[in-house]
Amino acid sequence: QVQLVESGGGLVQAGGSLRLSCRASGINFSSTTMAWHRRAPGKQRELVATVTGGGFTNYADAVKGRFTISRDNAKNTVYLEMNSLNPEDTAVYYCYIPARVYWGQGTQVTVSS
Repeated sequence: QVQLVESGGGLVQAGGSLRLSCRASGINFSSTTMAWHRRAPGKQRELVATVTGGGFTNYADAVKGRFTISRDNAKNTVYLEMNSLNPEDTAVYYCYIPARVYWGQGTQVTVSS
């Protein structure tokens, strides 16, 4: 049974940082591409970043240079380090397994100005 457990969201001031974590189970994690998406209020869900099993990464233009996706295969966990946050980053952030079309429950990130 596939399961994704996200953590690390919260309230932060503009310019601050947060790190999201997503622990996966029920999959061959080390060979699975993982992704983070987000849904801002009143907007469609959008891709934030992906990381392949081999560690190749891809980012949305809006977060390049500020966010870093990484993974620890020994812990079955993918991370999203978010720096220089601004109010436009406020959203529910979702961990996602593209190959399974499987979403985590989401974690709220709120950036105050």
